[in-house]
This record gives sequence, C-alpha cells and structure tokens, in this order.
Amino acid sequence: MARTHLNRLIAALPAADRKRLLKALEPIRMTLRQPLYEARDSIKFVYFPLSGVHSIVSTVTDGGLVEVATVGNEGMVGIPVFLGGGSTPDEAFCHVPGNLLRMRAARFREELRRSRALRTVMLRYTQAFIHQIAQHAACSRLHSIAERCASRLLMTYDRVSSDEFALTQESLAQMLGVRRATVTTAAGMLQHAGVIRYTRGRMTIVDQKKLERASCGCYRIIRREYNRLLG
Repeated sequence: MARTHLNRLIAALPAADRKRLLKALEPIRMTLRQPLYEARDSIKFVYFPLSGVHSIVSTVTDGGLVEVATVGNEGMVGIPVFLGGGSTPDEAFCHVPGNLLRMRAARFREELRRSRALRTVMLRYTQAFIHQIAQHAACSRLHSIAERCASRLLMTYDRVSSDEFALTQESLAQMLGVRRATVTTAAGMLQHAGVIRYTRGRMTIVDQKKLERASCGCYRIIRREYNRLLG
C-alpha cells in the first residue's frame, strides 16, 4: 500500500472515515506532463497526491498555458467535482512526477454525502486553494521574477520532501508565466549565489535558508494560511 499518511487531507480525517475512503482509492504514478483532467471534459477522477507536484493551468487567448495553482501532498486535484461543476475550462497535469491515490468522481460524491468530516476538510482546503490562486495573482503583479522563482522552488521543495527533484527550466517558466530565457537568468543568479544547483532538468536546493531569504513573502503567507485552516 502507498504511504497514505503523506496526503494531509486524508490524514486529517477521523479514523473511520479515513479507512472507508482508502478502500475506494487506487494508487497510481504520474509521469511528467501526464494529464489528470482536460479542459471542459467531464472529470472522471479526483486525485490525492502523495508526492510530486501537479499544475492547474488556464488557457489564454493566444493558446498559451498559464499556471494558476499547484497541488502536492497537502491537497487534492479535482475541486470542480467537490463544488458540483464536474468540468472546468482549466486543465491539470503532472509537473513533477510522483505517486497519487485516485477515486472515481461518482464515488467521491457518495463519500461527500456520507461524511461530514470529509465535507469540512474539503471546504477548508478549497478556501486555502482559492487563497493560493489570489496570492499568486498578487505575487505576479508585485514581485520580481527572482523572488517568485525562489518562492515556487520552495513550494516544490516542501511537496517533494527532497533537496533534489526533476524540474526543467521550461516547466519553471510555465509556473511563472514568463519566457524560458527569463527563468534562465533568474535561476542563474540563484545558482551563482550558491542557493541552487541546476543540471539537465534536475534542480538541487543547496541552501534552503538562503532560498527563503531570496523569496518574496508569498511563500510564507500561503503556507501560514493553509496551516491555519488545516493544521
């Protein structure tokens, strides 16, 4: 069995609710850029990540994709199912490969009707998720690329629980909504300062404390609000 305790939403449930939920969950592994759901398609599964990072992206008028939120082992992919929509113009895909637990959307709706605790956890997580989107919007308007880059790397570091992880500069550019050349410059500054090391699609956090000092305050604000809501 996958290490289910690594997903914080599942871990937050009472033992009886957690046991029932786990019986309906299937362990899977996602590879880089593998879709979790497509834009405007009916969402067939919800996902509880155990590791890795998964992106929620919106399509802009020129056909490009802009990341609006990320999800790791603190959350769930498939909020439109919880909210009753069942589909969304956004899409979700794997950004950093990892393991997940998935459940059919219809079964998840049944569990929501049955479990008050699950509804409460999902409501609190949805509030934290909305706050993340709002904070990212403010961050992209007010802070430098280097600060934003440091914040996103810290969020990824938290979710993979490792100093080293797979991350291409192209993926990081999409996270930040900027050109790859811009990310190359920002990452180069961090590498020159001894904060990170980047080689062939592998990112290594050399000094977490320096990375925190290089980041804007948004990383800490998002983390603090999540912890306030979900502990």
